[in-house]
Amino acid sequence: QVQLVESGGGLVQAGGSLRLSCAASGSVFGIIGMGWYRQAPGNQRELVATVTSGGRTNIAESVKGRFTISRDNAKNTVYLQMNSLKPEDTAVYYCHAAIKRPLEYATDYWGKGTLVTVSS
Repeated sequence: QVQLVESGGGLVQAGGSLRLSCAASGSVFGIIGMGWYRQAPGNQRELVATVTSGGRTNIAESVKGRFTISRDNAKNTVYLQMNSLKPEDTAVYYCHAAIKRPLEYATDYWGKGTLVTVSS
């Protein structure tokens, strides 16, 4: 099993910054990608940013230029630097990891989420 533990959420004023961290532990062999998704009240969960083990990133258009994703493979940790935050960024942010081991299908793992609230 894999555990994902997020940290760094909180309350911030519009225009401010936050940095989220997510550390993977347990059977972390075979991580092929990690990333962040978010879900605002009444909305579906949506992709924010992902990064592969090779360093390729995918950033949602709504946060491009404001959010940066990075990853420390040695620590199995992924970070999300969020700048110029807007009230519409308010959501629960979930860490995600995709694991693919030999002779197995890829498996998705999720953290419990961390709340980010941006006040206007």
